[in-house]
Amino acid sequence: MKTRAITGFFFIAVLIAAVLLGPYVFIPFFTVLGVYSVYEFYKMVQTEQSTPLLWTGIFSALAGLTVLGAVLLGFIPETSLLLAFSFAFVLYITALFRKTNSAIQDIAYTLFGLLYAAVPFGIFICLGFVTGIYNPYIPLGFLILLWTNDTGAYLAGKSFGRRKLFERISPNKTWEGFIGGLVLAVVVSLNLARYFDALLSWQWLVLALIIGSFGTLGDLVESMLKRNTGVKDSGNILPGHGGLLDRFDGLLMAAPLVYLFLKFFVF
Repeated sequence: MKTRAITGFFFIAVLIAAVLLGPYVFIPFFTVLGVYSVYEFYKMVQTEQSTPLLWTGIFSALAGLTVLGAVLLGFIPETSLLLAFSFAFVLYITALFRKTNSAIQDIAYTLFGLLYAAVPFGIFICLGFVTGIYNPYIPLGFLILLWTNDTGAYLAGKSFGRRKLFERISPNKTWEGFIGGLVLAVVVSLNLARYFDALLSWQWLVLALIIGSFGTLGDLVESMLKRNTGVKDSGNILPGHGGLLDRFDGLLMAAPLVYLFLKFFVF
C-alpha cells in the first residue's frame, strides 16, 4: 500500500506538470504514454499461436501521434493526417515477410492495439487544442475528474459495496462504487468552473457524467481483455499499480466521447 501511494503521488505530479508546462511538453509526454500503452497491449496478447507486429505497430503509433502533434502545433497542414492511413499498408506489407501461418490474427491484433490505445491518447492530446489554441485546463480537468471518479468508486465500494456491477468481468466492482464515483466526480465538476474557466459549470458537469460512466466501462473492457489473455496487470512499469493501460483504461473510452461532446456542443 505504501509503494502504491508513493507511486501514485509522483505519477500524478508528473502528469500535472506535463500538462501545465505547455504544448511542447504535453504532446511528447502523452505521445510516449500512448506508444508505451500500445507496447503493453501487444505484449499482453502475444502468444505462440499469434504474434502482433510489435515494432511495426509501435512505429506506426509513434509516427501517427507525432504527425498529429505537428499538425496541432501548426508545423504541417491537417491533410498530413491522411498519412495515418498509409500505416495500415505498412503492416500488410510487413506481414508478407514473416514466416507465420497466423497473418490475419497478427495484423488484426496489431491494428486493434493502435485503435484501442494509440487513437484515444491522440484524441486526449487533441483535448488540449479543442478551443483552437492550447489550453491546459481542459485535459487537466479531464484527468482530475477521472481521478476523482476512481477515488469515489474505491471509497464507496469499499465502504458500502454490496451489489455486483459486472461480476463475470470484475468481481470487486459494485453498483455502490459506481454511483459513489459518479457522485464525487459531479461534486468536483461543479467546482472546476471556479478555477478553470475554459468551460462553464454545466459543461464540466456533462464531462463528469461522461467520464464517470464511460470511464468505468473502459475499466471493465480492459478487465475483460486481461481476463481473456490470462494476465493480472497490463505491465509493471508503475510499482503497486501495474501498467499504463491499468491506469488509463478509463481514458481510453472516455476521451473520444468527451472530445465529441466539446466539438459538437461547445466549440
